[in-house]
Amino acid sequence: MKTKHIVLAGGAGLLVVGWLIFGRGGNNQSAALKAPPVPVISGQVVARDVPLNLTGIGTIQAYNTVTIHARVDGELMNVAFHEGSDVKKGDVLAQIDPRPFQAALDNALATLAKDQATLNNAKRDLARYQDTAGKGYSSHQQLDTQAMTVEGTAAQIQADQALIENARVQLGYTTIASPLDGVTGIRLIDQGNIVHANDATGLVVVTQLQPISAIFTLPQTELPQVTAARAKGTLRVVALDGDGVTELDQGTLALVDNQIDPTTGTIKLKASFPNDRRTLWPGQFVNVRLQIGAVHDGLTVASRVIQRGPKGFFAFVIKADNTVEMRPVETGQDDHGQILVTKGLNAGERVVVDGQLRLQPGTLVQATEDKTASAGTGASGELR
Repeated sequence: MKTKHIVLAGGAGLLVVGWLIFGRGGNNQSAALKAPPVPVISGQVVARDVPLNLTGIGTIQAYNTVTIHARVDGELMNVAFHEGSDVKKGDVLAQIDPRPFQAALDNALATLAKDQATLNNAKRDLARYQDTAGKGYSSHQQLDTQAMTVEGTAAQIQADQALIENARVQLGYTTIASPLDGVTGIRLIDQGNIVHANDATGLVVVTQLQPISAIFTLPQTELPQVTAARAKGTLRVVALDGDGVTELDQGTLALVDNQIDPTTGTIKLKASFPNDRRTLWPGQFVNVRLQIGAVHDGLTVASRVIQRGPKGFFAFVIKADNTVEMRPVETGQDDHGQILVTKGLNAGERVVVDGQLRLQPGTLVQATEDKTASAGTGASGELR
């Protein structure tokens, strides 16, 4: 009897253990299947015309830079410009004492007048010798000598005229004018100093800011793309601030250098910008974005959508039942937070932007749309 009770108790214990193992375990499995959805941030695959860009680092360079030098020696009587001011071509910048040069011009004019009088007198004597030699009153030698005197005096007058022209040029050099439209820099010499034509420092540097250039480099591997795009027409260039986002100015590609730098494997390019707002300044470092083409109706997503796995790039696509699918993709350029997808996605599909760490194929998600992740265009409608 006692043994029977022990057997019944043991059987009851086995039932309890079985319930704990199978009953509760089944509930746990059911609970697992009914796990709450994983919260994620979603965005959309957007179709738009996508510009194809190449980006390089460049330096702004003035279109023209001129160091203003004195071309004659003398006292600097007047400095007519303010440092950092705009000047036009022909504006007077400085004045050197003109009096010695005016005196030299006056002397040359007086010499010309004297030699002109001598020539007139020699011509009259020649006319008399021609008359008397015909009548036998003077020799032909006297006639020839007087003719040579007239020719020599005429040649002297030509020399006098050359001296006058030179004196006028030297006098003109005393007024120093700007050779171009630009901006003056720091004054390099003060009024009252004696300046010389061979001074190394000059008076001031005038820099042309409008238009202005940017010299930038690209890897030599990108040269064929640039050459092919340039053959189709003028290429658009954008100068960006150091953050790579703020647009400073828009311009065009001016030239591609004729040599590749063998030490760096890069090619130099030059772009021209109008610089109407003067956002570009000589010596400034900028990011230069060169547009070499465009993809019509290209598919773009936020860069955070694309994940890297053992087999390459993939994205989590949110299906109609709010579960996710892990889909392999192929990508193109990544431009300021938006990446071009060339294969694997379709326009309008929802994709996971943030929260991928807790996901696997088939995971149920609760998506909150991030509209900025689907936007990605600037005011001009271009990919930024």
